Amino acid sequence: MSDITQLQNREEESFAPQNLQEYFSKQWKVYQKLLNSNYLGHREVYCRLHELLVSYFQKPFKMLDLGCGDASFTAQALLNTKIAFYNGIDFSTPALEIAKQNMAIIQCAQTFTQGDFSELVPQLLQQQQDRFDVILISFALHHLHLQQKDCLIGQLKSLLSSGGLFILIDIVRQEKEDRESYLRRHLEGLQKHCSLLTPQEYSMVENHDLASDFPETQQTFEKISQKYNFTRFECLHRDPHDIIQMLCFYQ
Repeated sequence: MSDITQLQNREEESFAPQNLQEYFSKQWKVYQKLLNSNYLGHREVYCRLHELLVSYFQKPFKMLDLGCGDASFTAQALLNTKIAFYNGIDFSTPALEIAKQNMAIIQCAQTFTQGDFSELVPQLLQQQQDRFDVILISFALHHLHLQQKDCLIGQLKSLLSSGGLFILIDIVRQEKEDRESYLRRHLEGLQKHCSLLTPQEYSMVENHDLASDFPETQQTFEKISQKYNFTRFECLHRDPHDIIQMLCFYQ
């Protein structure tokens, strides 16, 4: 059995119901350390998201947030925007409970749903009730493989209202970089620049990334946007380490 397969098996065991609370608690603490270090420029990318939402939507808008997590940065990005309805979906029940608290500062109708967004999106399509002005996926799409990403983005286009936006904030490989090269560059940079992590915490991040991170290139996402006839595609933000990008697909 390969090292990657072993890591994937351990990752799947972590998501067993009896282990989920403990897993979330451990991962939560490490994730908060990464956020506090701002190594990947979370503050800057969500500031750019806020600017986009303020400038683009002059009328009340509805947002679907897939893999919303605790929604802490999203809530800040939504302050003083014309958000009218927010629907947050995440696999983790503990994260959703915290998301409800963080989103309390936003005055709009809100719904939170526990589940796998890759399974819930087709259900939303079948219901044919809601259309969203903006769909956000932040640091979640990279867990899917390319064919799954392609299919999901095609489904999201059908959930967007006319003139709507699909906004993707995620890790992105350089054009000539394969997955292994990206992971090596990312983990070496993390070890060098994020001194807040203990060796054990760094090992947790490394194991998770090796098992679960499957980033694509910006060029791949642009081809997907063309495949599904989005009117425009552009990169609105790139962090200094060239790890994170904010990509916008225009309906």
